[in-house]
Amino acid sequence: MNPIISLNYEPAIETLGADYYDDVVAAEFPQQILRFRNDDLLVQLGLDPAKVSDTDFTEAFGKFDTPAHPFLALRYHGYQFGEYNPGLGDGRGFLYGQVRGVDGELYDFGTKGSGRTPYSRGGDGMLTLKGGVREVLAAEALHQMGVKTSRCLSMVETGLDLWRGDEPSPTRSSVMVRFSRSHIRFGTFERLNYLKRQDLIQKLLDHVIEYYYGHLSSIDPKDRYTQFYTELVQRVAELVAQWMAAGFCHAVLNTDNMSITGESFDYGPFAFLPSYNPDFTAAYFDHYGRYSYGNQPGICKLNLELLQQPLGAVIDPAEMTTALSKFEGYYFPAYKKLMLRKLGFERETTPVLDELLVATLQLLSDTQVGYHQFFFDLSQAFKLRWVKDLNSILNEIELMQEVVNNSGYPQWLQFYHQALSDLPESEFNSVGSILAKVNPQTILLRPQIEAIWEPIAQDNNWELFNDLLAKIRAGD
Repeated sequence: MNPIISLNYEPAIETLGADYYDDVVAAEFPQQILRFRNDDLLVQLGLDPAKVSDTDFTEAFGKFDTPAHPFLALRYHGYQFGEYNPGLGDGRGFLYGQVRGVDGELYDFGTKGSGRTPYSRGGDGMLTLKGGVREVLAAEALHQMGVKTSRCLSMVETGLDLWRGDEPSPTRSSVMVRFSRSHIRFGTFERLNYLKRQDLIQKLLDHVIEYYYGHLSSIDPKDRYTQFYTELVQRVAELVAQWMAAGFCHAVLNTDNMSITGESFDYGPFAFLPSYNPDFTAAYFDHYGRYSYGNQPGICKLNLELLQQPLGAVIDPAEMTTALSKFEGYYFPAYKKLMLRKLGFERETTPVLDELLVATLQLLSDTQVGYHQFFFDLSQAFKLRWVKDLNSILNEIELMQEVVNNSGYPQWLQFYHQALSDLPESEFNSVGSILAKVNPQTILLRPQIEAIWEPIAQDNNWELFNDLLAKIRAGD
């Protein structure tokens, strides 16, 4: 028996009824070649990777040999670049199934590139191989950097030639399976509000709380709903802080790309910062920079505000306004903590750390050195003698000379040295280990992705892809 198909799938979404989805079938593909499998996730599902063959993956997620449950294209709407779009829904994927992990939590298998659905809007419902490669890499990199993210369970090349305006065509095709806590989106609620189905909004909200905020189930219903929204605000604020510290620009923060569990997912034109620039925009079609790197906190707060429209059928709008006012109070401490860890400090011990963080961002902005390279070089160069010898800090790194020669460097140096000096002696050794843990050398900048894609496209050579994945997972 195929251990993937034989998993104990739960009909969680199905129990909501057909108002929320459409039954669909997968496309038939001329070939199925497994290009990526995530054995870490098999373990999370209680499966022994050694007992799951590549053929098991291609049967389940390439041929889509039917398990004993339907495939569901979920219905949703969304605000796309500020404009409401009622023509959305799962257009090139579906919910394959829902399974409990060994941690007792419910997880979704969601396809991408599995063919047309009622919501394909004239598209072919397919995913390019390059698009699949990019999402696999993005998800694994973000996971390694501590971002709460969906991950890819598998990627199968499917043998079709696709035509795309943003890739040299014809280009190869793939189908990917995304592993996440939930595929319920802000836009799932927005659709029900558009249809004036307040009854379905409450039903969906009760479902979300039962499965993803179970600790709230015992609270009085009136308080339960408000507490759910408050916790969602906190989850989203902390997620954006993780993106910002990781130097990550999602690029398409429409409300249909916002998860009700506060999890990051759906990586299309994403990019990691080459250098610190709040105006950096990852999507070529984002002409006005709506979803620029620096706009991400504000956009996510706006999306939470828009979600109040459907949730207002169940939750007191005044209480949601109060909850949303706490967004910055969740975001800034989370961002500060993550950034200070990138500088080697586990605890916010002294006021000088606030000044150090401001000075660091200013230095990165003024010099335009590599955002990730700066922190990696700091981690590689750190010496215990820095605590006593201010002048030894960074003076051995050739790549840092542009930083050292900047007019803001002396002040940054004073702040950094003071922050080190304020540490208890017992914590000196931890600085280097923190720096090494949170500042990997391998970052998915666009030239690196293109460099691994070229041999795949030209010679079907996957060596660089596999090597890059190994480095990402090792934290190198």
